[in-house]
Amino acid sequence: MNNQSTDKFITQTNVLANNTSSEYDAVIKICKELFLKKAKDYGTAWRILRLHSITDQLFIKAQRIRTLEEKQLSKVGEDITSEYMGIINYCVIAMMQLDLENSKKADLNMNELSLLFDQKVTDTKELMFAKNHDYGEAWRDMRISSLTDLILMKLLRVKQIEDNEGATLASEGVRANYQDILNYSVFALIKLDIK
Repeated sequence: MNNQSTDKFITQTNVLANNTSSEYDAVIKICKELFLKKAKDYGTAWRILRLHSITDQLFIKAQRIRTLEEKQLSKVGEDITSEYMGIINYCVIAMMQLDLENSKKADLNMNELSLLFDQKVTDTKELMFAKNHDYGEAWRDMRISSLTDLILMKLLRVKQIEDNEGATLASEGVRANYQDILNYSVFALIKLDIK
């Protein structure tokens, strides 16, 4: 590659990265608004859930997306978009639960909840940019159904790690898998062009 080609490639890569950042933030803004509205309605009742229950809830949502992709018909009126949003919010809940595991505090106030949400998403977005650096935004060329399959695979991995009581020999732990699942869901929503 000559210098002119290299400069053009770098410029295109930077434009895509900037688009990804703003698109990512737009998706997260919608998900966070829904998350906080539900927190006002229900409080933090999810604090009662054990981690494996959250994983199972994520699995149900991802499996429903796959079923809707295959059957292309919803009989209960909720579409794939709302399920991906649910996956994002449950991933944030899972990561919060990991950090609050030893805390007996069941209720979190809205400010605390908002800050925790932002922290989990910021950490996850940073991971996404590190991976995008290495993979070059390959997700943009993927089918949404492939993202769904990757989410299901990651959830099966998490279930196995949980069944092994958290022990891994050569694998990332559950947090990294939740982060990947969140990022794949954001990618899917970007591709679905939610506003």
